[in-house]
Amino acid sequence: MVMASEQRVLLDTGPWVAFLNRRDQYHAWVTVQFAQLRPPLLTCEAVVSETCFLVRTLSGGAEAVLAFLERGVVQIPFGLQDEHVAIKALLARYADVPMSLADACLVRMSEQYSNSLVLTCDSEAPRPKGGASYGQEGTPQTMPALTLLPFSGRYRWKLGEGLPQTP
Repeated sequence: MVMASEQRVLLDTGPWVAFLNRRDQYHAWVTVQFAQLRPPLLTCEAVVSETCFLVRTLSGGAEAVLAFLERGVVQIPFGLQDEHVAIKALLARYADVPMSLADACLVRMSEQYSNSLVLTCDSEAPRPKGGASYGQEGTPQTMPALTLLPFSGRYRWKLGEGLPQTP
């Protein structure tokens, strides 16, 4: 099933961790990206799990991740139970990449949301069919299923000032 053509941003683990961790090498880049995005961002439970794990040593890290969900800044429209057959096929297709469960879920979501963009720091991320090429290795990027994207928007998200709520 392909969703409506409204452009949606799919959030990967790396940018979420970088936003919450001021010492992350991509913190400044992702803060600029988040400032230009209009919520809600979409993700999957596998990304939430990875993000909570990776920020567990930050003061209030996991709580901050869950606050994104509570405030509607990030939503989880993806159900692994409903998509397990497609995910299994993606994991097999990209077995040599390697592909994590979170990667597979985001690729599947990019197939479902035809006009989606994936906000990621992963230059090794697998491309869905029709995906464009990536930036230089290690360069964070936003990929429309999957390429670099100029953002425009009206939201400003700054650490310490709380998170925006959906309009």
